[in-house]
Formats: sequence, structure tokens, C-alpha cells
Amino acid sequence: MAKIIRSQRASTSSVRSAPKKKPANAARLLPKRGAKKAAKRTVKSKPWTSEEVYEAFDRFRKANPEPKGELEHLNPYTLLVAVVLSAQATDAGVNKATRALFAVADTPDKMLELGEDKVRDYIKTIGLYRNKAENVIALSQKLIAEFGGEVPRTRAEIESLPGAGRKTANVVLNMAFGEHTMAVDTHVFRVGNRTGLAPGKTPLEVELGLEKVIPTEFMLHAHHWLILHGRYTCLARGPRCDVCLINDLCRWPEKTV
Repeated sequence: MAKIIRSQRASTSSVRSAPKKKPANAARLLPKRGAKKAAKRTVKSKPWTSEEVYEAFDRFRKANPEPKGELEHLNPYTLLVAVVLSAQATDAGVNKATRALFAVADTPDKMLELGEDKVRDYIKTIGLYRNKAENVIALSQKLIAEFGGEVPRTRAEIESLPGAGRKTANVVLNMAFGEHTMAVDTHVFRVGNRTGLAPGKTPLEVELGLEKVIPTEFMLHAHHWLILHGRYTCLARGPRCDVCLINDLCRWPEKTV
């Protein structure tokens, strides 16, 4: 007689135990990933006092009473062109290209006579030179058509020119016309944030912050001092805290004495 073998499946319960519920406050009990790092990033340093700001710029003035911009130019027009060409390029690289260019075209009329193709040849060592050559010709045309061939003296008018933005306008107004403007480039943006002098998420925030705290007597040269400080001392990588004029005033938590 054949032996009957019963299935073992029937003896195994098909009902699975319900998963244990997490306590209602479990999410609050578990630390959020990166919470400590985020907290450190959001900690704000103590704002500079007016006395500290004055002291910092007084030191800059004593060390370099008459700071100069490093873009070479012959007049307000060539300054305007040089600043437009300096976007995403070094001042040294722009100077190398514009020395020969400005020797033959130092006015809007001469630049138009030169033509876009030849302008392009002069500045081909500069990044984005094709677009920049086009902008130089276009802004020259607009200067002649709308401003009598002269560089306008208001921020809005300069910003209306092809290739010119707020930073360009501020540089031209300051260097060509002696206006107390604050041009915020990558160096000024870094210094304003790193030192805690005028922290901001955008160049405009930093610009307005600096204008608010810097005494009027320093404003003519302030952006030059900050640019030079960022370019040669408060470097993006490896800041030279050991030779920094304002090390003792700086709010950067990672600074070295």
C-alpha cells in the first residue's frame, strides 16, 4: 500500500505578524543628517562695529593711499571697453590685448571704423572674444547714436549699453568720474562675506551692505582696496592671513593668526 505524504504547507501559518509601529515622535528622536553642519553654516558672526570698520579702512589707506585699478585705459571710453572685456577674464589678459587695440581705436568712431572682424583679431586671446567684439561694436554705435559719442554719467544709462552691467557701471562711474560707487567683483564678494564685513548672497546685497557700513571718506577708493585685498591677500584658496592687515578684525572662523 502506497504511503501517503501530506503537504507540510498546510501546517505553516499564512498569517504574517504585523510590523511594529514606530513611536509617533520617532522622527523627532532621530538626528537629521547633516544637521550639525547646517547649523554651523547658518551661525552668523557678530557684525563689525563702526569703529572696527573705520580702523580697517584707515589701515588700507595708510598702506596704499592712492590705489589704482589694474585695467589699463586712456579715457572713459577705453575704460568702459576694458571693463566689458574683463568679464570672466583677468586684468592682465585684457591689458595684453587692449594695448594694441587702444593704440588704433580709442574712441567710438575709430572702433566702428576698425570694424568687428579686426576688433575680434585684437582680442582673440580673451575668453568669449567673439561675443565681446560684437558688444564693443554695438556699444560704440549706441554711444554715438544716443550719447554724442561720450560715455554717459549715470548707472542706468551705462547699464543700457551692450555688454555692460551694474559692476561695469560702478567701475566706470568710480574710476572715470569719481563717484562713490562700490563695484562688486568675485574678490569683493569673497572679502565681504568671508570677513563678515558685509555678508550677502548676491553681489547686490554685498554692494549695498558695504555702502551702508563704509564711511564716506573712504568710499572713493574702497572698492580698489577690497579688490586688491582679495586678489593678493584674502585669496580664494589659501588666504594669506599671516600678512593680512585686518586679521585681528576679521570674523572668518577659519582664519589663522
